[in-house]
Amino acid sequence: MKHCPNCASENHIKSGIVNQRQRYKCKECNYYFTVDKIGKKIDDYYVNKALQLYLEGLTYREIERILGISHVSVMNWVKKYRIKRPYNTKYHPSYKILNASELASYFSERENLRGAGAVVTELGDKFMLIKWERFKD
Repeated sequence: MKHCPNCASENHIKSGIVNQRQRYKCKECNYYFTVDKIGKKIDDYYVNKALQLYLEGLTYREIERILGISHVSVMNWVKKYRIKRPYNTKYHPSYKILNASELASYFSERENLRGAGAVVTELGDKFMLIKWERFKD
C-alpha cells in the first residue's frame, strides 16, 4: 500500500496520470503525489561500507575510487545519517586493497604494524587494510 509522503496516510485516491506515472491525492491533507520512481538503488551493503570508510578517515573521493560509488552519494549519506567523524591531527590513515594471501603475508611481518593501529574490512572478494600512523615530527 502506498503512503502519502506528506502525512504518511494510506487514505488516498487516484488522480490522473503524469509522465506515464499514476498520480494520487491524499484525502487527509489534499497532497498530490506519484508512485515511487523506478531508479537505481544502491545496496545497503555499500552504504554501510562507505560510511564505515568515511569514519575510518578516508575522503569522499577515495571512497568513490574504492567502491565505485559517487562521492556526492557518500556526502548525502553522511548528511542524511548525521555521521560525525572524530578529528585527530596526530594520525593519518593509509589504506591498501589486498587478497587473502597478501593480507596474511602483510601481518606476518611485525614491522608493518609497529607504532600504528589497523582495521581490516571485507571488500567483495578482497580485503581493505586501513592503518593509522603518527605524523613524523
